[in-house]
Amino acid sequence: MTIALSTVIVYAKDMHRTALFYSENFGYETSGEVSEGLIELRPIAGGAEILIHQAAKSLRLGSAAMKMSFAVTDVQKFVEAARAKGVVFGAIHQANGYAFANTKDPDGNSVSVSSRKFRD
Repeated sequence: MTIALSTVIVYAKDMHRTALFYSENFGYETSGEVSEGLIELRPIAGGAEILIHQAAKSLRLGSAAMKMSFAVTDVQKFVEAARAKGVVFGAIHQANGYAFANTKDPDGNSVSVSSRKFRD
């Protein structure tokens, strides 16, 4: 049996704002249309699809129970390009042969970019 992560569901207070965040900054395409209560984002360069779901008013967003990490070859270059678009990342950390940096999406969910996948 083959198994692979195919979809991440992100709960959002403002579905369109959150869909725009991922499509403008992380290489996803979307029509922005809400269908079956979801906005579908398709990865341009492969990877898991993201579905944006309307968060219930009672849902407490932004607590770090999970973090999405996007693979990029050059963390510094990505962070600089994101900053030019208004996305602020924290410090770039060096680990065992790779780098990573963290930010938050519009709903306070943790997001990182990492070159770990591309390390030697």
